[in-house]
Amino acid sequence: MPLPSLQTRLLAWYHKNKRTLPWRGHPNPYAVWVSEIMLQQTRVETVIPYFEKWMQRFPTVQALADASEQEALNAWEGLGYYSRARSLHKAAQVVVRDFGGKLPQSMDELMKLPGIGRYTAGAIASIAFGADEPALDGNLKRVYARLFDVTEPVDSPKGEKLLWEIARQNLPKGRAGDFNQALMDLGAALCLPKNPRCLLCPLMDLCRARQNGTQELRPVKKPKKAVPHHIHAAGVIVRRGKVLLAQRPARGLLGGMWEFPNGRVEADPAGELAQVLEAGYRLKVQRKEALGVVQHAYTHFRVTVHVFQCDLLAMSDASSVVRWVAIGKLEEYPMGKIDRWIARALL
Repeated sequence: MPLPSLQTRLLAWYHKNKRTLPWRGHPNPYAVWVSEIMLQQTRVETVIPYFEKWMQRFPTVQALADASEQEALNAWEGLGYYSRARSLHKAAQVVVRDFGGKLPQSMDELMKLPGIGRYTAGAIASIAFGADEPALDGNLKRVYARLFDVTEPVDSPKGEKLLWEIARQNLPKGRAGDFNQALMDLGAALCLPKNPRCLLCPLMDLCRARQNGTQELRPVKKPKKAVPHHIHAAGVIVRRGKVLLAQRPARGLLGGMWEFPNGRVEADPAGELAQVLEAGYRLKVQRKEALGVVQHAYTHFRVTVHVFQCDLLAMSDASSVVRWVAIGKLEEYPMGKIDRWIARALL
């Protein structure tokens, strides 16, 4: 493939068709950093309002570093993948402490920050600092896999190594930021996961998958494992205008966020509720009426939660993870989607 033709065509297309996004052209590299973290595994349309809200609340690295982790999680609520928010908050504190509040420009220093891997570092370095660095997220993997008709699974070590080599070989010197963003926009507008709009693509006659008729078969991915399904029972315990919440462990899924006391059950949510709340939180409860059923799919599993109103019979002093919270203040406590649904049903 003639590299100059690929680069020239793509950059010309980008100049005419690039999306207007709130972080593009932003004078602060911090804005690019925030956007790249938010865009991991999340659609642009979803990210835009969260980005704007985040930048209003934490306009600088210093502002984010000075905030509490709970404030960061609260602002992030609804975006999912909450470890990204925790890492972004920790990284801001490192940047303030070690770099005077200015994001480092080198790939090595960027990749030492919490939550920044090779792709994110390349995107930040090229877009915010003009460095000649490739980027390779899921969308760019798809575009490169089609352009070069890559038969290796893109989510395998061998396939990923090959794609990084392709990305670096095709990088135009001095235009890496625009080139990476052009590929992102091409993947969003034309080189779609299903039914790619090949006839509108400026690279159609350069695309090897199009030439070979394999564009619908690329990218190749490893077979997916079956997604586990878990059943939980949750208790809503209200007393004098307050409801009992539990804080999740700092590490792991939804780390540091708040939830209604709950636990995984085997077969009978109503019958096993009292047992799981006593085992998990040292709460003795009497189950009352059912309040509803909530479902949600996470990356590696899905969950169905059966929600019950409960009376509290006894609470051990060792139940340090639980807290009485005024129902009117539930919005101040960061929660996942399931627990936010329950909280709003109480208002």
